[in-house]
Amino acid sequence: MGCLLYFYRPVKKAPNIIRIQFIVLILGVVLMAAKFLAYLLTNSNAILSDALESIINVAAGTLALYSLYLSKKPKDSNHPYGHGKIQFISAGFEGGMIVVAAFYILFEAIISLVTPPVVKQLDLGIYLVAGSGAVNFLMGTYLVRIGKQTRTEAMVADGKHLLTDTYTSLGLVAGLALVQLTQYVWLDAVIALLMGCMILYTGYTLIRKSLAGLMDETDLEIIEELMPILNENRNPNWIDIHNLRVVKYGSDFHIDAHVTLPWYWTLEQAHDEVTALDYLATEKFYKHVELFIHADPCLPKSCPICEVANCPERKAQFVQKLPWTLDNLLKDEKHSIEG
Repeated sequence: MGCLLYFYRPVKKAPNIIRIQFIVLILGVVLMAAKFLAYLLTNSNAILSDALESIINVAAGTLALYSLYLSKKPKDSNHPYGHGKIQFISAGFEGGMIVVAAFYILFEAIISLVTPPVVKQLDLGIYLVAGSGAVNFLMGTYLVRIGKQTRTEAMVADGKHLLTDTYTSLGLVAGLALVQLTQYVWLDAVIALLMGCMILYTGYTLIRKSLAGLMDETDLEIIEELMPILNENRNPNWIDIHNLRVVKYGSDFHIDAHVTLPWYWTLEQAHDEVTALDYLATEKFYKHVELFIHADPCLPKSCPICEVANCPERKAQFVQKLPWTLDNLLKDEKHSIEG
């Protein structure tokens, strides 16, 4: 027994995310050219590994731009939940390309250990790589900040990729400086090996997160963000909230939950409380949120935790207010003193 009530209230995203991604893509092409110039000048495999990753940056940035465009399209009869999942596909593709580049870098580094190349003009290469790294850091930091603000998974993935590129560039600059000081050319290959391993791990994490989103894996971080909002703003008429599920569709959220209300209430009263819950989620959670709220009737075991004043059907005295936790919010079971 129960009633299913549905509400949707869109919340505005940060403006111009497509334009931001486009500008980052153009800058990525310029940085890629600078890194390949550095490789041609120095013949350094470590710099080549950085330049090859720039190809991945540009390709991934192009797909991220397309995914942002597609995810902003409105829902239709063929995509009733929207097009946001494309952002997870974009992030996964980016991770896959990073893994391919990492294996190529590792292969070239191993070859270089056996047959060390002749490196030259390292000072000029260091300047070019350092400048590219600084620009990548600024772009990556900005993309991650805007991506988290708008819950835009493709933008966060692209930003983290650029930040990883920054860190590898810093290590590359330090390593090349060491090669120049010591004249140990084999260090160039060792640096490339280390960078390849770091890049490989980055690709793995992006693929892992992408698969989690595509398979609707429970995101405990999001639940933990929502939980204090519910606890701090809970209404005494909401006896409990259980069977809470959150699904991400790119930067949009779909929330399913059951709310327990007095069994004798009218449909209009239940509707008013669900409306209040909807308002709380969209105003305090500040996201694009779509809610499916199932209104459940209370049971006698609910009485000891029920704060409804002057209840005409109370079967037991109020004992204590139960805090809403990960355990009882996620369970498909009405709350009670016993657990």
